[in-house]
Amino acid sequence: MDKKTLYALMNGNPGMHLATVENGEPRVRAILLYSAGDDGIIFHTGTQKDLSRQISENPGCEMCFNDFAQGIQVRVRGTLEEITDPAFKDRIAETPGREFLKKWRDSGELAGFYGAIRVFTLKGGIAHVWSMETNFAPKEPIRL
Repeated sequence: MDKKTLYALMNGNPGMHLATVENGEPRVRAILLYSAGDDGIIFHTGTQKDLSRQISENPGCEMCFNDFAQGIQVRVRGTLEEITDPAFKDRIAETPGREFLKKWRDSGELAGFYGAIRVFTLKGGIAHVWSMETNFAPKEPIRL
């Protein structure tokens, strides 16, 4: 599977699981992908969340995407980088499906929207594709 196909699978199945580490122990949660492509695999979270702190302490992670219709799982590991550009945060808030962010930004309910939302990207990660057909085959890493 090539990068373009992997990115399409991720964007078509934006509910992913993200694993981080806290005090040497794994933490996994479901999270909503913003986008996947040449700019990396991008998502956001709030600074008040444990996820934000965990990434600050250790930016290494693994993501897992599932395309249940095709019976394919894609895992990607790598190091997260933060995107701090306020214009990029505005673009996310204006994206259909992210109306909750626009309301939050425009309401002033949580002081300092731009400081309270963190955006992360994983670039150059290593992906592995799994299916029942390839279950026992050697893993073939794909550099993103």
